[in-house]
Amino acid sequence: MGVYTHDPGGERFACFEQLELLRFRLTMSPYFCNYRNMRAVQLKKSAEQVAKYADMFSAMGTESRLRIMQLLLSAHPDGLVVGEIQEELDIPSSTLSHHLDKLKAEDLVRVEREGTFLRYIADTNTLQGLLQFLYAECCTRNQAVKVENIIQICK
Repeated sequence: MGVYTHDPGGERFACFEQLELLRFRLTMSPYFCNYRNMRAVQLKKSAEQVAKYADMFSAMGTESRLRIMQLLLSAHPDGLVVGEIQEELDIPSSTLSHHLDKLKAEDLVRVEREGTFLRYIADTNTLQGLLQFLYAECCTRNQAVKVENIIQICK
């Protein structure tokens, strides 16, 4: 690279083309990944992801919420209105509302309004992400659990 000097107008660098080439190389090449400068960002993302999944497990960590999730999954894809959930599980309405709010806050269920009724539906995309997280740790990285065993559980 040459010395950067201003042209007589004082607005451009004499080595402008070389500066642009350097900028291109830094943005288009995997420089940062090759030299482990991005490791902290990856660890932070991983920690955030673990915290997110821990919150999801915590939300399902009571018997009532787990029963709600089972019931909503059995009624998938239509879901159930609050009265149907309450009738099936015999949970007081104020308690049920609290449990559903907790599940909704973690994106485990979604709500659709139908007139005066609220229909709750298990969010299978979120659950799939949660299962993929577990699968990646137990079945692919160190193969603590064999894939065949998981498939047999699901049958």
